[in-house]
Amino acid sequence: SARDHLSSKACFFAILGKAVPMSITRIAVGPRMSQAVVHGDTVYLAGQVANTTAGQSVEAQTREILETIDSLLAQAGSDKTKILSATIYLVDMATFPDMNKVWDTWVVSGHTPARATVEAKLAAPPYKVEIAVIAAK
Repeated sequence: SARDHLSSKACFFAILGKAVPMSITRIAVGPRMSQAVVHGDTVYLAGQVANTTAGQSVEAQTREILETIDSLLAQAGSDKTKILSATIYLVDMATFPDMNKVWDTWVVSGHTPARATVEAKLAAPPYKVEIAVIAAK
């Protein structure tokens, strides 16, 4: 029955009493992780760090990361106006105003997501900022 299918390990949702599998699409798949995963109408981005601006200022890194997020969301069929939540990791919370300066010019008024910002040690010393987002399609 449809109810039995809903309780299985596979991801399903009910439409008109029938279980329908939800698709999973992976974007920029690597050996360890995907940069984005689309499940149904939700887009999950991996934590994004700077590549070309690694080691530079928090502002420069944030700007590059947000450009990468724009690109990944576009590939997934979404955009920054559909971001549901963002988690921002900073190596030093004293740089919070610097990150916000760039974020505030990027985020669309009236479409601001739920957001958390935490201080954390990141994967490598050149990284000063990491941002992960979840968005609707």
